[in-house]
Amino acid sequence: MGYHDMCAAVSNAGGLGTITALSQKTPEALRSEIRKCKALTSKPFAVNLTLLPALAPPDYGAYARVIIEEGVRIVETAGRNPKKWIKLFKDNGCFVIHKCVAIKHALTAQRLGADMISMDGFECGGHPGEDDVGNWVLLAQAARKLRIPFIASGGCANGAQLAAALALGAEGMNMGTRFMATREAPIHENIKRALVAGDEKSTTLVMRTVRNTERVFKNGAAKEVRAIESKTPGDFTKFLHLVKGANYKKSFQETGDTESSVWSCGQSMALIDSIPTCKDLIAQIVSDAEKVMSKRLPGMLNSRL
Repeated sequence: MGYHDMCAAVSNAGGLGTITALSQKTPEALRSEIRKCKALTSKPFAVNLTLLPALAPPDYGAYARVIIEEGVRIVETAGRNPKKWIKLFKDNGCFVIHKCVAIKHALTAQRLGADMISMDGFECGGHPGEDDVGNWVLLAQAARKLRIPFIASGGCANGAQLAAALALGAEGMNMGTRFMATREAPIHENIKRALVAGDEKSTTLVMRTVRNTERVFKNGAAKEVRAIESKTPGDFTKFLHLVKGANYKKSFQETGDTESSVWSCGQSMALIDSIPTCKDLIAQIVSDAEKVMSKRLPGMLNSRL
């Protein structure tokens, strides 16, 4: 998803497209991806650097140097303690957004100098943390606790939600799963159609017993992981073969097989009923949010006066 063509399409449509650094096998591949994106858009875009738990972690420093050298001015960090990386990016003139799944982590990132927080609720695809707090409470709490701006992330897909996020104090919202079901998304059409066909019950949680919870599409592979975890809780080696990234990349890029790999998506798939262009999707979301704020809400307020 986080490749140059998709990133440019989102930015050109009025959003903030994001390249995911670790989708690139090497730092130099990331440099190439950034340059390809620059050739497709003159609009701002971001690069995400996710700090993953790993026995053999990638060379984060080399990836960070490429981001800075290529003049990317908006960086999203996520994952483990971002202290070192927030300082590095801030020292080099970058605007840093840190993605958090808990208020305590957001407060830490704020203290470390982050410019903005992406509050990621339990509804999200990928890793929602271990606290199981949804955005209805998480965003309201962020508005009470944070001094810096924040955006809503997790379960976001339509204009009414954008209006609600703004009402709760957010500056906007972040979408992952919804953008997967767009024409420009560089994934197999079968995956997109599965998102359209799904509902709020079409995801499940895996890797809970190793405290690395991930929300994924509820398919045969995910059910097998859950079965293994129920028998041998906490033993990652028993299901490692099922959750390898190479598996879902093959599904997304080659086979389109929605059942044979474990792949992330959020509960927002319940709100996906079409596969539009990024431009049309963003325009519709903004228009719908404006209608809620300019027509429905004032009408309700006026009826009480």
